[in-house]
Amino acid sequence: MKSLTRLFLFFLCVYSVDTLKCYVCSATNNNEQCNQNSQDCNPPLDTCMATVDTMNDVTAIVKQCASRATCLGAQAGASVDNAGNGNKVYCCNSRLCNYSGAAGLSLSRWLLVLPTTVCLLMAILMHTD
Repeated sequence: MKSLTRLFLFFLCVYSVDTLKCYVCSATNNNEQCNQNSQDCNPPLDTCMATVDTMNDVTAIVKQCASRATCLGAQAGASVDNAGNGNKVYCCNSRLCNYSGAAGLSLSRWLLVLPTTVCLLMAILMHTD
């Protein structure tokens, strides 16, 4: 039973670290609404992408899994004029890092480090039994 528990914890830890998960939404007008759904990204989709389009007082946010090349290409073509109209594209590649565009990068590190730390502690504790 003990080895079965260890095996389960190992697979749980590997899954939590290796699986990229991104917030996904289609043309919502606020970030809170956009962060209601997430999905696991399957290869070759290795990047979380967030696009914010603004035209006068109207904002549309789209979040999705994408390939790095697609996201960087969209980011290179993004632009905003002096009035704030246009689009911004944010690319990141850690678990749920696209929660609020570029600001998500600092939280995404914690979302990656926390499960890894917990898994290591559990492995140490299980190994000392």
